[in-house]
Amino acid sequence: MNICVYCASSENIDKAYLQAGEDFGEALADNGHCLIFGAGKFGVMGAVARGCRRKNGNIIGVIPRFFDNIDVMFSDCRIIHTTTMRERKEIMENRSDAFVMMPGGIGTFEEFFEILTLKQLERHRKPIAIYNVKGYFDNMLGMLERAVSEGFMSQKCFKLFFVSDSKDEILEYFNNYVPFSYDKYEKE
Repeated sequence: MNICVYCASSENIDKAYLQAGEDFGEALADNGHCLIFGAGKFGVMGAVARGCRRKNGNIIGVIPRFFDNIDVMFSDCRIIHTTTMRERKEIMENRSDAFVMMPGGIGTFEEFFEILTLKQLERHRKPIAIYNVKGYFDNMLGMLERAVSEGFMSQKCFKLFFVSDSKDEILEYFNNYVPFSYDKYEKE
């Protein structure tokens, strides 16, 4: 399975997030999965790639050419260069069988919400997971609950993704995933 991981490129974070990234990368390789990621060598992104590489896992990095002039690329993998960030996300989406969001910043949130929106609109039926390391996404999940309580979002939307603080539970979810139909406009 090709698993896309959205996550931080920042190094200014608690080392527990980096360790979780390395452990998740190792688990991907140990389970025979290919890592699809944004090709960064720093932060959680680099940690996932290092963990996967340590276990001789298959890795595909997708990165825009405008990063060529700065030293941010994890080069010990197959690299696909793009022109734009939009093209990068499209390639990652098309080549992936599943998606995981690990702790990150605005780029991570943007990637996650785009892939979630596409699933809600039935543009894909692939599994999505939130790896909630150290409860990082608790406030975001609370915001989504408020969106439901205020009528901006359906409770059914929570069926579109899985949340866990366990890498093993996430991989098990992917292995046992059964696609389902979702009608955004159906009355509850």
